[in-house]
Amino acid sequence: MTTEAEPPPTGVRPNPALTELPVRSRPGAGPTPSVPRPRLPERPYPPCPSTPPRVPGEPGRPVRNAETPAEGPAEPHPARRTVAAATCLVLGIGLIGGAAAGSWLTGERGRRSAAERSFERGRTLWHTVPVDDLFPRTLHDDSAGPGGAARDWTRVGVAPDGDCAGAFDPLLAKALAPVGCERLLRATYTDATATRVTTVGLVVTAADGTGMRALRKRFSDERLDERADLMPRPYAPKDTAAEHFGDAQRASWHIGVLTDLPAVVYTVSGFADARTGTPPQPADRAVGPGATTAAAQAGLGHDAIALADHLEQGLHRALRTTAKEARG
Repeated sequence: MTTEAEPPPTGVRPNPALTELPVRSRPGAGPTPSVPRPRLPERPYPPCPSTPPRVPGEPGRPVRNAETPAEGPAEPHPARRTVAAATCLVLGIGLIGGAAAGSWLTGERGRRSAAERSFERGRTLWHTVPVDDLFPRTLHDDSAGPGGAARDWTRVGVAPDGDCAGAFDPLLAKALAPVGCERLLRATYTDATATRVTTVGLVVTAADGTGMRALRKRFSDERLDERADLMPRPYAPKDTAAEHFGDAQRASWHIGVLTDLPAVVYTVSGFADARTGTPPQPADRAVGPGATTAAAQAGLGHDAIALADHLEQGLHRALRTTAKEARG
């Protein structure tokens, strides 16, 4: 039996290479005629463009889609670039500011530590400084007297160091109590004529810088250094021009509260002839213009201020010397 080949579908062009394919027959069957295989239709694919299309208004820049791989690393989005730049700027400013603040704080701590070390050295200064450096045997000042006159003083005695018991009027002792008294050092001087005597004292306190500043503020606000019931007491070494220098002979005084050292410097002056009845006057007032009291006219206020200044200068000079020795 023969089978007629079906005609190819309409619209399909026969391919000579595919029209005559052999058909396998079953065993025992006769020859099998060739059956033509239909050819698959050709799909009309559009030609691929040789170059990617370009975006209108942006010459030279190709359009990329999900099927077109980018050439090279993708450019970051403009908004992301802006955020990244802002972040770097903020971080940079923060790092610079932090470094500057750290440097400032480090420098500030260094300065503060140096001041604290100097303050603490002042607390033990009296242990190492020779007495002749704190209380020189003689002192000279070209303009310490009334009207800028020259002055000379001679040391007549140095008291043994000790505590502050009995060194001040009771109310002054109470006012100084908040800073404590680690040590009291005193010496007494007489002028070149041996008619005036002055006791110079140094109180080494137990307070820190805050305590000393508070004490100074109180003395300033309440004018405690001007009250005649808050006076230091004199040191009167025997067999000297000052042996009759007692509380009744006090005529002028000065009290200075230091803040860079744990110290109170004071002076009290009077007449060497044991006279009494001289109304005491604070040294700052006795050296003022137009002062006519006995203390002012005799220059006792000038003595009190000048000798206190010399002691303060000696303290700071000794402190600078010990600081240099500590640095090597």
